[in-house]
Parts: sequence; structure tokens; C-alpha cells
Amino acid sequence: MWWIALIVLAFLLPELISTVLDSRLGRAVAARLEAGGTEGEGAVNERIRYLEGEVDRLSDDVRRLRDESDFLQRLLSERSAGDPSRSRRSSDSRLPRGDAGE
Repeated sequence: MWWIALIVLAFLLPELISTVLDSRLGRAVAARLEAGGTEGEGAVNERIRYLEGEVDRLSDDVRRLRDESDFLQRLLSERSAGDPSRSRRSSDSRLPRGDAGE
């Protein structure tokens, strides 16, 4: 009886191994083994530190842009709340002289 189990196992074992090695898990394990295990971790840690620095830099840039946008919004709202004839004159001054009233 155990001979039959041994024969079935001998035929199924290569199929099981090839299925596992061809899966995503098998590919991930193979990539980690090729990378050298602990050496890859140092590169990953360095990459994480670099990305964290970039996130901090981008956060500062977004904060600066938000401040600039708020400042410009205040300027525009103060300008529109001020003298409306002044803004009209400034838009008329941008037109060419001969085309202003035509």
C-alpha cells in the first residue's frame, strides 16, 4: 500500500514544486535569495530614508504653495472689495489705444 503512495508522490511532487516556484510567492522568494538577504535590507532602508526625506520636502512645498495661494486670494478679495472703477480703468488700459471704444 505504501508503494502506491510513494509512486503517486513521485509523480505529483514535480508538479507541486513547479506550481509553487512559478507563483508570485516563489518569485518573491527567489528575488530575495538572489539579492543576498541582509544586503537587500540595507538598500531598502536607505531607499525608505530617501523617500521619507522627499515626502518631507514635498510637504514643505505644498505648505508654501498653500500660503502663497492664501496670500493671493486675500489680495484679490481686497482689490475687488476696494474701488471697482479702479479695476475697470486698469482693464481698459490694457487695450490698444485705437480699439478701446470700437
